[in-house]
Amino acid sequence: MRAVWLREFGGPEVLLPGTATDPTPGPGQVLIDVAYANITFVETQQRAGRPGPFQVTPPLIPGNGVGGVIAAVGPDVDPALLDRRVVSATGGSGGYAERAAVDAAAPIEVPAELALDEAVALLADGRTATMLVEAVGIRPGDRVLVEAAAGGVGSLLVRLAAQAGARVVGVAGGPRKVDLLPGLGADLAVDYLQPDWADRVRAPLGGVDVVFDGVGGAVARTAFDMLDPGGRMVSFGLASGEWSPVSAEAATARQVTLVRPDTSPARLRAYTRQALAGGAAGRLRPLIGQRFPLERAADAHAAIEARATVGKTLLDL
Repeated sequence: MRAVWLREFGGPEVLLPGTATDPTPGPGQVLIDVAYANITFVETQQRAGRPGPFQVTPPLIPGNGVGGVIAAVGPDVDPALLDRRVVSATGGSGGYAERAAVDAAAPIEVPAELALDEAVALLADGRTATMLVEAVGIRPGDRVLVEAAAGGVGSLLVRLAAQAGARVVGVAGGPRKVDLLPGLGADLAVDYLQPDWADRVRAPLGGVDVVFDGVGGAVARTAFDMLDPGGRMVSFGLASGEWSPVSAEAATARQVTLVRPDTSPARLRAYTRQALAGGAAGRLRPLIGQRFPLERAADAHAAIEARATVGKTLLDL
């Protein structure tokens, strides 16, 4: 089968297209014929060998999220699963390939009303956005600031916060990304690359009640400083290359809550199902900004690292 290999850490160019032996589903496993592979920012960090909670050891086929059809089942697995359209985590690797063998309990069936590519785009990002919105408890009228608002998770957060009745400030880097935000539901769109970006938020709103931090670093600190007492902040990304520097002590002093979502496996699976149901009902539409064929996985990584992407990036097989 066709696959993309990571044989050593480095820049995007170390992702090399090649071949691999077709996996065979063993006991308790199913085989997925992959139509789309999800790419996340974390995978670019893994490829570069940067320290983090999800490190990998080459050689391997990267990729932790796929969508496709169950083509075979292991000897002890219910054959009724055959031919079902599913999305699935792969266990941390093996996603950038034509086929993936996964635990039979891992795949989640895609509702008939939802396109498979949109389901893959919601697999990680939709789950995360749904989890974060529930964790902070958005109330109608809340002033909500979403960082990295043109990204995969951020764009969904803008949609969900607007649907919850919030006044949404979308913050993104560069005019192209900022111009997308009103169409997603943002009441105010601001470029955080501009030195006065915080003033542009404060002028109409005074402060904010919720911060979804997807950038980290200095942007996260500035957003934290806008929170009024009783505000909530939750971090979900580090587009700047570093996590939020805000400490628990600083939050307590400001009477702000740093929210920690429930990330247990059972809850994450429930959030994924909830996101797929929202997609099927038309409430949660992912922004698929760019697609690359499998063999161009290196170009996809390069585009993400250059911040040239919007929304979700998929590999089409």
